[in-house]
Amino acid sequence: MPEPSPTSFPRGRLLRSGAAVVVLLALAGYLAVQYVTGGTGAPRCEVVSGKGDGASFEFSPEQAVNAAAISAVGTARGMPERAVTIALATALQESGLRNIRHGDRDSLGLFQQRPSQGWGTKKQIMDPTYAAGVFYEHLAKVTGYSRLPLTVAAQRVQRSGYPQAYAKHEPDATLLAAALTGRAAATLTCDGRPGADRTGGADSVRTALVRDFGRDVLQEAGEEVGAGAAASPSPSPSSPSDGSGSDRTVTVPVPTQTTAGTTLAQRGWELAHWAVANSSALHIVRVSYAGRVWTAGNTDSEWRSAAPGKSGGAKADAVVRIVTGQ
Repeated sequence: MPEPSPTSFPRGRLLRSGAAVVVLLALAGYLAVQYVTGGTGAPRCEVVSGKGDGASFEFSPEQAVNAAAISAVGTARGMPERAVTIALATALQESGLRNIRHGDRDSLGLFQQRPSQGWGTKKQIMDPTYAAGVFYEHLAKVTGYSRLPLTVAAQRVQRSGYPQAYAKHEPDATLLAAALTGRAAATLTCDGRPGADRTGGADSVRTALVRDFGRDVLQEAGEEVGAGAAASPSPSPSSPSDGSGSDRTVTVPVPTQTTAGTTLAQRGWELAHWAVANSSALHIVRVSYAGRVWTAGNTDSEWRSAAPGKSGGAKADAVVRIVTGQ
C-alpha cells in the first residue's frame, strides 16, 4: 500500500477547511445583504405616529428616498394624502420601495410597470419621478378612488394577480404619507449617514428638490432666497444662493398661499421631512423648520427645539433650511 504524498492533505482537513470557507462566505453575504436591505447595523430611518399611539415603521435610506419622491410627485400634482397612501402601499407591495430592474415578465421599477403594456420606456419607468407620475395619472381616472378600499383603488390601477396583498401595507403607508405630506409634524427621522457615492452637496439638494417637486419649489421669498437659487436648480458652487453666506445651506421658501386643504405648516413639514428622507443620499447633516432641528446622528435622534436665536420666531415658518456636509 503506497504511502501518502508529503504534500497531500488528509481528507478531513480539506473538508473542515472547505466548510470554514463556506461559513465565511455566508457570513460576508449575510452582512452585505443586511447593509443593503436595511438590516441590523445598516443606516436606518423611522416614522412614528403623530397620534401618540406608539405605531412606527422602520425602513432603509433607499426606501426613504423613493417614498419621499412618490409623496412629492403626488402633492405637486395636487393629489390628496389618500392618493399618496395608495401609491406608497402599492410600491411597498410591488417592489419593497426599491427601484428594481427585474420582475414578472417585463415589469420594472417601484410599481413594477411594464413597457409592453404602455407604461413607458424602460428608462422612463426606472425614473421614480416618472413612475410615480404615471401611477397618479392612472389613479386619478379611477372614479371615487379616495373613498374606495385601498386594495380596490390600487387594483384598478395595477391589475395585479394578488390584489389583497396591498392591504397589509396600508398601516405603514398611512404613517409614511402622514409624515411625508407634512400633516404629522416632526415624525420622520433618519440616521443621516452618507452613502458610499457621496453625491451630495447644496447643488445636488436643489436639483433633487426640483426633480421631485417641480421648479416652483425654489421660487424667491423676499430676501430669504437669493436670485441664484430661484433661477436655476444647479447654481455655481462658489455662489451662496440662500442669502446666508454659506454655499452649504439651501433655504427653501414655504409659500404663504398653499393648495386647498394644505396649511403653511404642513407644507413646511413636507419639505423638512423630504430633506431628512434624502439625508443619506444627499449628505444632508441638518434640517431646521418652525423652531425645530434635526441633526444627522442615529435612528433615535429626534426633532429638537432650536437654540435661542436660531431658526426660531416668525421667520421659522417661512423657510426650511437644509445644511449639507459638503
